[in-house]
Amino acid sequence: MESHGSITLKLFLGFLILSLNVHTSVSRFVVEKNSLMVTSPEKIKGSHDSAIGNFGIPQYGGSMAGAVTYPKENRKGCREFGDFGISFKAKPGALPNFVLVDRGDCFFALKVWNAQKAGASAVLVADDIEEALITMDTPEEDISSAKYIENITIPSALIDKSFGETLKKALSGGEMVNVNLDWREAVPHPDDRVEYELWTNSNDECGVKCDMLMAFVKEFRGPAQILEKGGYTQFTPHYITWYCPMTFTLSRQCKSQCINHGRYCAPDPEQDFSSGYEGKDVVLENLRQLCVFKVAKESKKPWVWWDYVTDFQIRCPMKDKKYNKECAAAVIKSLGLDAKKIEKCMGDPDADADNPVLKEEQDAQVGKGSRGDVTILPTLVVNNRQYRGKLEKGAVLKAICSGFEETTEPAVCLSGETNECLDNNGGCWQDKTANVTACKDTFRGRVCECPLVDGVQFKGDGYSHCEVSGPGKCKINNGGCWHESKDGHTYSACLDSENGKCQCPPGFKGDGVKSCVDIDECKERKACQCSECSCKDTWGSYECTCSGDLLYIRDHDTCISKTATEVRSAWAAVWVILIGLAMAGGGAYLVYKYRLRSYMDSEIRAIMAQYMPLDSQSEVPNHVNDERA
Repeated sequence: MESHGSITLKLFLGFLILSLNVHTSVSRFVVEKNSLMVTSPEKIKGSHDSAIGNFGIPQYGGSMAGAVTYPKENRKGCREFGDFGISFKAKPGALPNFVLVDRGDCFFALKVWNAQKAGASAVLVADDIEEALITMDTPEEDISSAKYIENITIPSALIDKSFGETLKKALSGGEMVNVNLDWREAVPHPDDRVEYELWTNSNDECGVKCDMLMAFVKEFRGPAQILEKGGYTQFTPHYITWYCPMTFTLSRQCKSQCINHGRYCAPDPEQDFSSGYEGKDVVLENLRQLCVFKVAKESKKPWVWWDYVTDFQIRCPMKDKKYNKECAAAVIKSLGLDAKKIEKCMGDPDADADNPVLKEEQDAQVGKGSRGDVTILPTLVVNNRQYRGKLEKGAVLKAICSGFEETTEPAVCLSGETNECLDNNGGCWQDKTANVTACKDTFRGRVCECPLVDGVQFKGDGYSHCEVSGPGKCKINNGGCWHESKDGHTYSACLDSENGKCQCPPGFKGDGVKSCVDIDECKERKACQCSECSCKDTWGSYECTCSGDLLYIRDHDTCISKTATEVRSAWAAVWVILIGLAMAGGGAYLVYKYRLRSYMDSEIRAIMAQYMPLDSQSEVPNHVNDERA
């Protein structure tokens, strides 16, 4: 017989769940899908939707081809296939096997686990009723299910009943059914920055999912901080809270699980109101972690949140009775965060008023756009699309990296992946001389795209042809034009302009691309043709000398006397001197004239002042009556 306290607890938890439904009013659950393409046989060829399983490792950003097989026995996959002598391991050179199983009788995850152990590469679960696709989620945690859920590594998807029947009919008729699972569009990838959020919890005593979440945060901290510091991502942590129904706000249960008079609540960590930590302790730490993020973000270091959460998990666990304000303060101090700002951000938990930070979190729980309501912990959202699959570093990094626009992925996304550009340059254009290639290795595979090098854009199809274009093009392998150096002189056929083609410089002839040949100006009588001239051809130019004491004038292609030149120079110097003297004399005359005029004006004013004195004019000195020595 259940105790009164146990009944009260269950009733209260029921009301708590009810409050969540009331709060969200109309819940929105969005099923994340991937594309399933039947490639053969021809009569059922086409594309179909499938719902991504919320366990295993979906190949975000990629695709997988395989052959569908429907077992003759254990068709629901609830028992180990080995018990029936069935193996799904593909033979060498054959396509991987995608096992089709029926829904019902056991957990989705168990069906996938049994197929994986038998060698399957992926699992398709056919629905047993006609309905909209749903997300295959993990079962409630227990020791037995936790063991196999953690080890599921293959992808899985739910397909609708009618499509499942179509596949079964084709297989029963002896047809080979090949399909392609495609996750490339499972996450939007509009630009060069990915926005993602993690709905998490500071409670470390809530079972298998909490342990998995704590392990993920510790493991993913490194890649997360690299992405954030490089400006490649914008990360935001979130925390789910509930409110207590007004009828129960004064109850002991609400008071122990909520702050701000029942507005923000979390379940009791031990599900025991009489001992251990209380739900409000979890709410307060969740609030503290939100404020740590806000303060760190204000100081332009949002990635410090990962350090705080990881260190708090290690230094302040519930099991060691250190999950408290004092331990949190020590972590905050060690990270150099402003404790006063964090305390101010948290506000008064006893106030009968809304807390702005937690109110914002409750509003964010409601789904928007392509994202459904957040009701499950943990929940990861990438580019406003909910992540489905195992919360594991490699799988999550793959999902985040699939959110970048092609060719904009950071290096952390490409490390560990096969670089397709290393094999025959990916089949793209390449200039080995300039060490320039059109091949770009991306998260989704290589692309052939004419590159931008040192501010100079190459143009072309990227596969067979790319050529430099625009200003600055001569910096890159001389714009693909001819150039050569000899005897300390360098000549180039490159014209540094938008549409400039390769053109041999003066003194050369040729196509300007492969060759430019020196012109013998003397032989072709293009220069040095005066009767007194003597021509000698040089590389790229010529030398012309004159007989006797004559001097060669290149612009006029003629010889003149050096003496005449010297005379001309002397006369030029004389004229320069004469002009200079004339200018100096003219300037001196103007100064003299100005000073004389000023003196005469002064004398006239003095004389007039003696005969016509002005009231407003003070006595003017009389130079006429001055006594002179």
